[in-house]
Amino acid sequence: MNTTESALLLPLTATQAPEASKPLLEGIQKGFGFVPNLMATFANSPAVLKGYLALDAEWEKSAFTPQERTLVLLAASLENSCGYCTAAHSKIAKAFLKVPSKTVDAIRAGVPTGDERTDALVALVRELVSRRGHATPPAIGRFLAAGYTKPQVMELLLGIALKTISNYLDHINPSPLDAAFASEK
Repeated sequence: MNTTESALLLPLTATQAPEASKPLLEGIQKGFGFVPNLMATFANSPAVLKGYLALDAEWEKSAFTPQERTLVLLAASLENSCGYCTAAHSKIAKAFLKVPSKTVDAIRAGVPTGDERTDALVALVRELVSRRGHATPPAIGRFLAAGYTKPQVMELLLGIALKTISNYLDHINPSPLDAAFASEK
């Protein structure tokens, strides 16, 4: 069975989407240059699309750099076994945020990157996801020792929540991988 045959909901274009989703899809189109299939699937429910975009807007206001935010999303996607989001965030990290390929590849392989700060960030995210929020004191301690702050421990929850929504949607409603992300499959 292919992705389209197994989908509960199909990705929608701006002309097919409910009225409340149309301006949101237009904004995504302007930002990305296209509407990723996962976002186009969110468009089936204006409430879900609006909520996801609102959470994303707050996540972008966190104290993490754009590169760190993307690595958080990548680590959560890996831990949640979401191939679509893993490919998307790998591509975004490498192509647009100039995160070195060796760093992204190491994170995807589950091995240390060689950068203590990045490794502490990724390890805490993966532990929070895999242990359903029950991070160990040593993981939090390494995160703080790497130069992150206590409020950033909380801010990680925004990124994890954001990815949980999209990862779980892709689990229950697989989206076709966009050509823009295919090189990172």
